[in-house]
Amino acid sequence: MALDRLEDVFGILRRRPDVEAPNLQAWDATDRLLLETAADHVEEGSTVAVIGDRYGALTLGALAVLNPAGVLVHQDLITGERALRLNAEELRVAGTGIAPAAGNSTTEPAGFRHVPLGPELLAGAQTVLLQLPKTLAELEQIAGAVARYAPAGVVLLAGGRVKHMSLGMNAVLERYFHTVQPQLARQKSRVILATGPKATPAPDRFPVVEHLAELDLNVAAHGAVFAGPKLDIGTRFLLTFLPSMNPARHAIDLGCGTGILAAMYARHYPESRVTATDQSAAAVASALATARANGLESRIGGFQDDALSTMEAGSADLVLLNPPFHVGAGVHAGAGLKMIEAAGRVLTPGGELWTVYNRHLPYLPALERHVGPTAIKGQNPKFTVTRSVRRSVR
Repeated sequence: MALDRLEDVFGILRRRPDVEAPNLQAWDATDRLLLETAADHVEEGSTVAVIGDRYGALTLGALAVLNPAGVLVHQDLITGERALRLNAEELRVAGTGIAPAAGNSTTEPAGFRHVPLGPELLAGAQTVLLQLPKTLAELEQIAGAVARYAPAGVVLLAGGRVKHMSLGMNAVLERYFHTVQPQLARQKSRVILATGPKATPAPDRFPVVEHLAELDLNVAAHGAVFAGPKLDIGTRFLLTFLPSMNPARHAIDLGCGTGILAAMYARHYPESRVTATDQSAAAVASALATARANGLESRIGGFQDDALSTMEAGSADLVLLNPPFHVGAGVHAGAGLKMIEAAGRVLTPGGELWTVYNRHLPYLPALERHVGPTAIKGQNPKFTVTRSVRRSVR
């Protein structure tokens, strides 16, 4: 295998439209190790499934060095999907001949196609390449899907940075595969080889639904969603200000997660139409399931998007925001700043953005600049809650 072609791929990869910064990279040593390991397992002309590719390193690398019939891809984040497509275009422009974008002519080199996690992704896959997720719940949902839908001879190669791996990951894989073999670590990354999917895997339990007694709310969560079916402490603090907010014709829960903010706002303001949106497909599915679990499905809609990029300017009266303060494994304010700017764009003049964020993050200048006059409505030892009013002239 021409593994040296990986340099052609990795040298061009970028993260856009996700946050880009000098300390944020579009590939890591795990991507390289997974592809080098796959070279010993992938038969030429077979189908490869890729799960958890961040920006295209695995998908485009597989097309460059493994010579598969094609690659089927599942990425939970819409930013990852868009980055993969953009990076594929860049590779073609650079003259590598690698990886046309999905849907191109069959006369072009083998390409990739995005599909949901399920039988369409896995039914014909001889090899699955997986960037190990952050949570055991997400790994369980993925491992269960592979065992349930992939052929009996499938080989699952699951890789991660050693510092983020745990014995619990082995235990999850052992529930779904007869053989689970951790490989030797290299460059602080490791691959786990799992084979022999169990013929009768445990039934799919996702989305998990739990009742939060303190809110009297049923919360649904797919494996990839932040905090699972629990109430994170930032959301809890922001909810204490719910009575101070105004009823809106159209409210948005931006970065909705499981949709707790959307559901509680819809319950408190029954005349309002609420939209739950997130870059994560699992989050949007969870938020809509939460709405159904509480009889709010007629009031709450949802869609996957990258920071409201497809929403019209001035189309909402109120935005609720509990932004992330991590990008991947690193602490970075860029994702939150992008969401603040997006909220300012979609709010009508006089519309309100209510934000909760970690006190150490310097969001106040951005709130003033991108939205309008901002007041601190509350603080506790960890969080700040602000109310920003969209100015009439920007």
